[in-house]
Amino acid sequence: MSEIKVVVTSAEARQETTVTTGTKAWELFRDDADVVAARVGGALKDLSYELADGDDVEAVAIDSPDGLDILRHSTAHVLAQAVQQLFPEAKLGIGPPITDGFYYDFDVPTPFVPEDLVKLETAMRKIIKENQRFERRVTTDADALVELAEEPYKVELIGLKGSAADAAEGASAEVGAGELTIYDNVNRKGEVAWKDLCRGPHLPTTKRIPAFKLMRSAAAYWRGDEKNKQLQRVYGTAWPTKEALDEHLHRIEEAERRDHRKLGRELDLFSFPDEIGSGLPVFHPKGGVIKREMEDYVRRRHIEEGFSYVGTPHITKDGLFHTSGHLPYYADTMFPPMEFEGANYQLKAMNCPMHNLIFSSRGRSYRELPLRLFEFGSVYRYEKSGVIHGLTRVRGFAQDDSHSYCTPEQAPAEVKHLLNFMLSVLRDFGLDDFYLELSTRDDAKKDKFVGSDDDWAVATKVLEDVAADTGLELVPDPGGAAFYGPKISVQAKDAIGRTWQMGTVQYDFNQPARFGLEYTSSDGTKQQPVMIHSAKFGSIERFLGVLVEHYAGAFPPWLAPVQVQAIPVADAFSDYLHDVARQLRTRGIRIEVDDSDDRMQKKIRNAQLQKVPFMLIAGGEDVEAGAVSFRYRDGRQDNGVPIAEAIERVVAAVEAREQV
Repeated sequence: MSEIKVVVTSAEARQETTVTTGTKAWELFRDDADVVAARVGGALKDLSYELADGDDVEAVAIDSPDGLDILRHSTAHVLAQAVQQLFPEAKLGIGPPITDGFYYDFDVPTPFVPEDLVKLETAMRKIIKENQRFERRVTTDADALVELAEEPYKVELIGLKGSAADAAEGASAEVGAGELTIYDNVNRKGEVAWKDLCRGPHLPTTKRIPAFKLMRSAAAYWRGDEKNKQLQRVYGTAWPTKEALDEHLHRIEEAERRDHRKLGRELDLFSFPDEIGSGLPVFHPKGGVIKREMEDYVRRRHIEEGFSYVGTPHITKDGLFHTSGHLPYYADTMFPPMEFEGANYQLKAMNCPMHNLIFSSRGRSYRELPLRLFEFGSVYRYEKSGVIHGLTRVRGFAQDDSHSYCTPEQAPAEVKHLLNFMLSVLRDFGLDDFYLELSTRDDAKKDKFVGSDDDWAVATKVLEDVAADTGLELVPDPGGAAFYGPKISVQAKDAIGRTWQMGTVQYDFNQPARFGLEYTSSDGTKQQPVMIHSAKFGSIERFLGVLVEHYAGAFPPWLAPVQVQAIPVADAFSDYLHDVARQLRTRGIRIEVDDSDDRMQKKIRNAQLQKVPFMLIAGGEDVEAGAVSFRYRDGRQDNGVPIAEAIERVVAAVEAREQV
């Protein structure tokens, strides 16, 4: 055997080492049990990969992002093996890793039930205990078609090789543009216990799966197309340790407790009537209070930040969206047109084209720039029914939408102004843990974007520099830009660590050109402005849904639908509390007096269930002393608080936007 040289790269150093031909990647990391794969020349490889001279090799730990994907995809294979053991008639679909877990689709005669998942988990544990090896095998299209002839969905994927990543969600885990591979699960006897079409890589053996759980099953259309057959999708999760799995399951329980759809019903905030249509929410009086507070707040903030409030209609002739470029590039997410008086009208999917018409309604001077326009614009987008989710993914919503028209020289300062504005809004609503995401053009798919390379370079550099100046983490999102320009989006973490995309700032050099927008410069020439899009909430509906979950329905007093619940110990003290309520209302406080026949403890319990921040309780001693018992949402109570002091406590908490 001859010697070869490889470089082992780590976060600390790059070290050249000499090994013999035939050395496998695992031999470089034999003393590190956390290593489950290797990155060789930037490509992920199994630990069984045979090293070549000049290879640059990096360890992939099980708790790294790539390591977690490998763990979860390997667990998906074990699931599929267990399914075909217990349900031999099952045909295999696709089984990729996803955020926090994995899924696998199956064509089975009858849907899975919860009892089936229990049986599958038992079968999976046996497979894991058997310590089966994941062995990679290169094959040809022709041989694979013969070998997998009994798996019609795999056969279809082979036919799509090279385009499968675009043709089906998760298909890139199975096939790609390169060589075709099958992974065999080999038992201790050296026999192939099971196999699957897959690109890999995988864990060395099934025993390297430390902790997993099957979560649920659901229907899913093959390749995500509702015209195709409906399969059964089994979701699962896998983690590097049992402790990590337990923490994840606890987060899921907490997320279910905070689910805004459930809390929306319990707190009587909003609903989604079938008679109106999917993804079209209605706000009940209590939800309307929160929505109004949000609107009042952000309207006032925009005016303070130099914006002019405008209004535009809900529909327009479709020519407007041809001019803006949205119909050619964005038509799939717009509702079908309505024919009226010989013209096609579109439901408004975005506000910017109409704001452009306001800008161009008269001549503009450089002295007016930046010109900032803002409105609560109701827009409608045709989201597929499968992705609609409560308030966080709807078909009709209101954007706190703004557009700044400025000179190219003003653009960096305007982007900075908008980004700082947006971050201050999030902080006022109690979200203060966030990072930024920079969405740029995919140069390999230039036909999906408009504008020259120079335009994109300038716009991207402006956003990148401004984002860097904030000191926040900046995460790249290649290919995520709008067709007309790059964008910065704020990714905020809620109370249990989940990340939500909030508002955006977008640099647009396209629409000013398409609409022929211009201003007169200081030298008298006509120049084209830059247009900066920004939405601070993103949408009011989605932001409200996030807030419900962030606060678990226990809103800070300034947002709470009912800020104070007055509870008389007996009917005789109701008039006393009604007088207190009148005083609070003159200070702008939302208060209700519970005059029901329920016992006092039941009234307190009801107020707690409705997550009311403050309760004012009054009995005989309180009336004599001109006081109340001041009770907080968490159960703390101060007795004998003078009425004037109680009122000031409430008012101060509301004005400070503090949580209690």
